[in-house]
Amino acid sequence: MAPALRNDGRDGNGARTRGPSRRALLTGVSALGAAGALGAAGCSRVATAASADGGDLLGRLRAQGVVRLGIAGEIPFGYIDRDGELTGEAPELAKAVFKRLGVDRVQPVPTEFGSLIPGLDSQQFDVVSAGMYINPERCEQVVFSDPDYQMLDAFVVRKGNPKGLHGYQDVVAKKARFATGTGYAEIQYAVEAGYKESDILIVPDQVAGLNAVEAGRVDVFAGTALTVREVVRKSRRAESTKPFAPLVKGKPHVDGGGFAFRSAETRLRDAFNGELRKMKKSGELFRILRPFGFTAAEMTDMTAKELCRG
Repeated sequence: MAPALRNDGRDGNGARTRGPSRRALLTGVSALGAAGALGAAGCSRVATAASADGGDLLGRLRAQGVVRLGIAGEIPFGYIDRDGELTGEAPELAKAVFKRLGVDRVQPVPTEFGSLIPGLDSQQFDVVSAGMYINPERCEQVVFSDPDYQMLDAFVVRKGNPKGLHGYQDVVAKKARFATGTGYAEIQYAVEAGYKESDILIVPDQVAGLNAVEAGRVDVFAGTALTVREVVRKSRRAESTKPFAPLVKGKPHVDGGGFAFRSAETRLRDAFNGELRKMKKSGELFRILRPFGFTAAEMTDMTAKELCRG
């Protein structure tokens, strides 16, 4: 993903550096095309009285008692488990926040990661609940909650890391065969390091990336530190590298992921943020995210405003 992944809030060291941005995540490369067209159309809509006042979605959700969550089927950000139940860090957080807001039920609407923003804009669902990275490009199309996590990147490599790949510059210098996921921010990070975009192998998700590394089709798969360390857990032929911050404009960058709302629905976004702040302060947020592999280092006090600036 997260996902685009590619996100990150996705910092193992707790650092707080920022740049243009997971997910993992529609950033002016491959997956942005379709989303950008619809997003631009959304930005051109004439504001209604309700939108000028911050939108009325929160009231409607309270009246109907259910909120539709757009998810991308990405573990651990948002997915349907083997029992057919909605789970993941973002849906579990959504359940808690919306209950506090007076909306008792959540309904999953699965789609591809690259279709999340277009689906939100066309009202297929009410909120994107997929751990989506917050970056300037996306902020032109939707409004984001503050991030509920921060994340670094990491690589899936063969056992022993035979090519010594520890960052995107290593991938370029050693002419490694590189893969990442559809719509992931890692595409942009590799290109910024000097990797030719047309040479990148794009795979559906981190499991496909692991398979490509294990089969020797690529030397490295890039994703968020969290998804990478989880996917290699049972592998005998691959391992994860130490988390690192990709360089953006020459500076280390840490991503942050959150919830996306239609641009007019600032009232709902603000109410969501209010509950999120309380949960951060009380420690409840970490208690919800920890079962999905998140660590204390991946909690953050960054804001959507900071990440939207790039």
